[in-house]
Amino acid sequence: MNEFWQTLTDPDMRFFRSAFYMGLLASVSFGIVGSYVVAKRVSYIAGAISHAVLAGIGASVFFSRTQGWTALDPVTGALISALLAAFLLSWARLASGDREDSLIGAIWSIGMAVGLLFFAATPGYTDPMSYLFGNILLIGPEDLRRVFILDVIIVVIAVTFYQQLQAVCFDEEFARVRGIHTGFFYTLLLVLIAFTVVLLISVVGMVLVVALLTLPAAAAGPFVRSLRQMMALSTVLCLLYLTAGLYLSFRLDWPTGPTVIVLAGAGYLVALVAARLGWGRA
Repeated sequence: MNEFWQTLTDPDMRFFRSAFYMGLLASVSFGIVGSYVVAKRVSYIAGAISHAVLAGIGASVFFSRTQGWTALDPVTGALISALLAAFLLSWARLASGDREDSLIGAIWSIGMAVGLLFFAATPGYTDPMSYLFGNILLIGPEDLRRVFILDVIIVVIAVTFYQQLQAVCFDEEFARVRGIHTGFFYTLLLVLIAFTVVLLISVVGMVLVVALLTLPAAAAGPFVRSLRQMMALSTVLCLLYLTAGLYLSFRLDWPTGPTVIVLAGAGYLVALVAARLGWGRA
């Protein structure tokens, strides 16, 4: 552990400190938005949005190299495709009033396929693995600024619309009866998921990002009595997973993203056993 902290404070290991700071900032977004995802039970929707992101990334890489559209960077392309997926899913839900299973599957698979086709058509060598599985050690100051802004936006929205979003997550029909514009807040929730997925892909990649959106919040669920408590506990758990994952990957020379997810999965299993043994909320 001493070696880890020495590395963290080493002036020449700026990239390692950036990874630690990213973990700290990412935990806030994962904790808050992940609690909404778990409470509303929309993890499959979050998965569809995260996989649709590859279409935007692939298109941005293709057009920037073939047409010189340098303004269309991967983050912008990812955000466009994520928001498009979010609005399509929201429209399907609000228009049909039913589950949108088929559209989820279509967006999930087509987004991946289109992205891979764009990568294949891009001149030169392009490795999609960094987008699929991420690398927290390669983030820069601009990534930290983006995630800090995302944290601020999410905290402001969570505080301002706490009652409305809580009502939509736990009892949408009752919220509608009470006069809450459930369609707007459901769409807002999907937009928050889209922004969180896009800006935090660098932490664990688009394939694994949904795990950090759901596992910490799901592990916190049996031990809390309110959505606020779930947000707080899942944020702490996410920070622990990210820090421990960064430490283990440093010590064992493992890839950081998968290490973090394995720890999150183990924490979730421990929480399930503890809840089964009656150690959760009374």
